[in-house]
Amino acid sequence: MREKDCAVVDRILTAHNCDATNLIAIMQEIQAHFRYLSQESMEYIAAKLGISCAKVYSVATFYENFSLSPKGKYVFRVCDGTACHVRKSTAVLNALRGELGLVYDSNTTDDLLFTIETVSCLGACGLAPVLTVNDVVYPAMTPEKVKELVRELKEREHV
Repeated sequence: MREKDCAVVDRILTAHNCDATNLIAIMQEIQAHFRYLSQESMEYIAAKLGISCAKVYSVATFYENFSLSPKGKYVFRVCDGTACHVRKSTAVLNALRGELGLVYDSNTTDDLLFTIETVSCLGACGLAPVLTVNDVVYPAMTPEKVKELVRELKEREHV
């Protein structure tokens, strides 16, 4: 890890008293900062907390909220639950992939600005089809609305 990255992780560890019982909270904060957990960061955490790399890795892979690969600044979560699916969430997903230029085996843009994930349910069935961007809900989505949303986000970033 770069020295600058180690300093960030050290601050997080210190805030949690370098206590291994706070492992999940530590990992959550590190992921929030870097948008994923790198192998180097997990090894660093293990060494600093005096626990095995296997322990850190097992926590990272057990919980779905942890990511071992970089995510974009904007994470789109497209619901594919029953209500959303029958209201054409697949068309929304395909439009989103098209707007971002992502092929089906890739979920994150090369510039690390956007990531797409599908989820089983967002708990907003009455708003179907629905997607979220960094936990902000966008109801009644259509391929046209997706294009507008992506355009707005790109303008915000001046891309």
